[in-house]
Amino acid sequence: MLVQTTRDDHRIAWFAALAITIHIAESALPSPLPGVKPGLANVVTIVVLMQFGWRMAVWVNLLRVVAGSLIIGTFLTPTFILSLSGALASTASLVLLSQLPKSWQCSPIGYSVTAAMLHMVSQFWVAYWLFIQHDGLFHLLPPLLTASLFFGIVSGVIAANILARLQKM
Repeated sequence: MLVQTTRDDHRIAWFAALAITIHIAESALPSPLPGVKPGLANVVTIVVLMQFGWRMAVWVNLLRVVAGSLIIGTFLTPTFILSLSGALASTASLVLLSQLPKSWQCSPIGYSVTAAMLHMVSQFWVAYWLFIQHDGLFHLLPPLLTASLFFGIVSGVIAANILARLQKM
């Protein structure tokens, strides 16, 4: 039996492959604090969300996390659990924000900052409840949220520039 694919299936595959490539490249970067990465793969998710809608963005984001972890070798490890929790929280925030009335819609920067902050908060709470139940962990929260805000803005600016260029084409 031959499975018929749609144009959207091809788009999801292409964007997921791009996001996975960025995800893998970022995993090789050194980190000043545990858990702090630029999150540039989220640029792909924001662009897909704004160009093609939340359903396609959900597929791209979840495929990135699962396939990326399989390729890197972290599937079902604590790293995967943290990554998946962050992806689920950030994706849920993007879905909810995208459902707001048009007059309340976010810019790419708004989407990106919200997703980055919720990604970090989710990872932090999962790390606390499942792995490190020590109050000293809360001292890391301010620098982690600051990094999320910074990288969320950077990713949002990149996504906005990509979307502006796509609109000109």
